[in-house]
Amino acid sequence: MSVEALPRVAEASAPGGRDRAIDIGGLILTIITFAAALAAFFPIYWAIITSVKPDGEVISGSNSLWPSRFSFDSYIHIWNNTNIAIWYVNSMVTSLIITALVIVSSAGCAYALSQLDFPGRRVIYVLILACFMVPMQALIVNHFVLMAQFKLLNSWAGIILPQLIVPVVIIVYKQFFDSVPKEFREAAQMDSAGHFKILFRIYLPMNWGVTAALAIITFIGAWNSFLWPFLAATGEATMTVPVGITQVKDAYGIIYGKQMASAVAAGLPVAIVYLIFQRRVTQAIMLSAGVKG
Repeated sequence: MSVEALPRVAEASAPGGRDRAIDIGGLILTIITFAAALAAFFPIYWAIITSVKPDGEVISGSNSLWPSRFSFDSYIHIWNNTNIAIWYVNSMVTSLIITALVIVSSAGCAYALSQLDFPGRRVIYVLILACFMVPMQALIVNHFVLMAQFKLLNSWAGIILPQLIVPVVIIVYKQFFDSVPKEFREAAQMDSAGHFKILFRIYLPMNWGVTAALAIITFIGAWNSFLWPFLAATGEATMTVPVGITQVKDAYGIIYGKQMASAVAAGLPVAIVYLIFQRRVTQAIMLSAGVKG
């Protein structure tokens, strides 16, 4: 090693050099990220803490970050005095049916658009892309009129049918089916396999990770859906959890502790699903973001 190189080595390895500057930058970014995470989590923490505070402490205006004593009276109240069990059943049944129908119909539609050659295929795909650009809220009036004419309001069918329109699932599936070599389909057809068998025995097994991710994100979206179930379900017997928690009140009006308890109970299943399938949920979000981009 030359004499001129020795000061450079000493400077690079000396405390306070470039490595320290990099560490300081990383530390600042870590602090900012941690602060942003705390700010995002604080409303959830506040809802949980408020739900386990005694009613007197909640209405007193106390802003304490920790309850003086833990009380589960709010949870007992919503379980004994509301139809939350029925709302859970309605949400679970409708969300599972929506998820199953969306995945099956979207996979079939994407397979046809990707692998079959028929007149109007490009027009249909353009229409699906156009539907992807139109928010569901813009179609609420049309959906309401149609469901009212079919006499499906205040029923599971009335809640489910308008939520089966999920163009992004079709688009994601088509992108993955386009990447599958057509030789697989041709070889299966030579063995007398029909299109349904090819789809469910060859194409979908190649994309189970994508299917799982799309199913989870579809289920979460159906469970959290509020606007359409709020309009379609006019009786408590058919309300879903997000709609039903708006009915939690008593003779004195809204009780914030019980409202927070019902909100925590409504979000608990989605939180559990997210914690268990976090990687799949993240994958689905990245797939959807890639389509939007």
